[in-house]
Amino acid sequence: METSFLKSLKQTIKHWYIPLLVGIFFVVVSIVVFSSPAGSLVALSLLFALSFLFSGLSESLFALANKDHLDNWGWSLALGIITLIVGFLLLLNPALSLTVLAFYIGFVILFRSISTIGFAIDVKKYGSKNWGGLLVLGIIGTIVSFILIWNPLFAGLSVVILVALSFLFAVLFSILLAFQLRKLHKSSKRISANLVERYDAIVKEIRAEWDD
Repeated sequence: METSFLKSLKQTIKHWYIPLLVGIFFVVVSIVVFSSPAGSLVALSLLFALSFLFSGLSESLFALANKDHLDNWGWSLALGIITLIVGFLLLLNPALSLTVLAFYIGFVILFRSISTIGFAIDVKKYGSKNWGGLLVLGIIGTIVSFILIWNPLFAGLSVVILVALSFLFAVLFSILLAFQLRKLHKSSKRISANLVERYDAIVKEIRAEWDD
C-alpha cells in the first residue's frame, strides 16, 4: 500500500464536481420538502424518484471514472446502482404509503451514510486533514436513517421532516466531499509529469533491489 503522499502524487481525481452537483440538487429537494411538508405524497414520491435517478446515475459515472484512483470506488458504484433502483421503484409506483416511502428513503440514506464513512477513510489515505468531517456526517446520517426506518415518528417530528433532514445530511456530505476532491485534484495537477516519471523510476529501482 502506498503512503498518503505518494498516493496523491501519482493520482488525480476525475470529475470532482459530480458530488457537488448532486449536493446542489439535494438542496433543491430539501427546500421543496420543507416548504410544503403537507404536500401530495404522489408529488413527493415523484420528486424523490427524479432526485434518486439523477444522483444514482451521476454517482455511478463518478465511481467508474475513478475506479483506478479510489480504493473504495466500489462503494460509490454500489450506492449509485441502489439509488437508481429505488428511483425506478418510486417512479413506477408513486402512490406509496408514507411508511413505505420513509423505508425506501431511509434505506438509501443508510447506504449513503455507510459509503460516506468509506469515503472518509479513502480521503484520509490521500493525506487530507478534513476527513473527520465526512466521518462524523456518515455516523450521524446512519443514526438518522435508522430512526427513519424503524421509528419514523420520533420526538414529534413527522416523517416528511425527517426525510428532509436526511436529505440535508446528504447535501452536507456531497458538498464537503466535492471540495475535498477538488483540493486533491488541484494538488495533484501541480505535480509535474517529469517528477512523477522520476518517482516511478525510483520505485522500480527500489523494488528491483528489494527482490534481489
